[in-house]
Amino acid sequence: MKIRIKFAKQGTMKFIGHLDVMRYFQKAMRRADVDIRYSEGFSPHQIMSFAAPLGVGLTSSGEYMDIEVHSTGSSAEMVKRLNEVMVEGFQVLDWRRLGDEAGNAMSLVAAADYTAAFRKGYEPEDLEGFLAGLEAFYERPSIPIVKKTKKGEKEMDLKPLVYACRVTGGDEPSIFLRLSTGSSSNVKPELFLETYCREAGFPFSPFTFEIQREEIYAPGFIPLNDLGEIIE
Repeated sequence: MKIRIKFAKQGTMKFIGHLDVMRYFQKAMRRADVDIRYSEGFSPHQIMSFAAPLGVGLTSSGEYMDIEVHSTGSSAEMVKRLNEVMVEGFQVLDWRRLGDEAGNAMSLVAAADYTAAFRKGYEPEDLEGFLAGLEAFYERPSIPIVKKTKKGEKEMDLKPLVYACRVTGGDEPSIFLRLSTGSSSNVKPELFLETYCREAGFPFSPFTFEIQREEIYAPGFIPLNDLGEIIE
């Protein structure tokens, strides 16, 4: 039986890399007595895969992993059991059964939502002007950039890969981004923000923004957990 789990990664857990997150959840499955399926062979391991590794330093309220189990309780029961063994910073949000024909989360990823906010002390003097300029930047018909790859550098147009960009919030505004995500065309929020900052003449560093991933989508902007069903 295939199960899709949605979880949040907050607080100091943002400094934990993907491989350590995977190891942590392997231990959590054992502590919560999840009847998880193991691979066969000389070195059995839990059948587990993650949708899209989250960059170190980012928080998230919409991470996904798929597992296979021999048996399961209700969705509410399994969420409760896992959260009872979670450390501070990790929270399981959803547990859903997938059909046998369902593709794994990693292969389905097509887009993701992000929220970016300035860290205290890094805001531009003219914040209103900066944010207005960002929205105008997004409205351009094309956003040519030079992207570094493992094979060198390549020119590309960022515009078709940025599905939405808008300013949200009131007294403490933030930037909402919906970006292409996945193995074929993956855009990190830092790339888009750095491109605009460079053009606006505003200094950009890894500490400029606090970034949170909000949701991950399958094609058609369908949240990954919507492809599963709640177990009563």
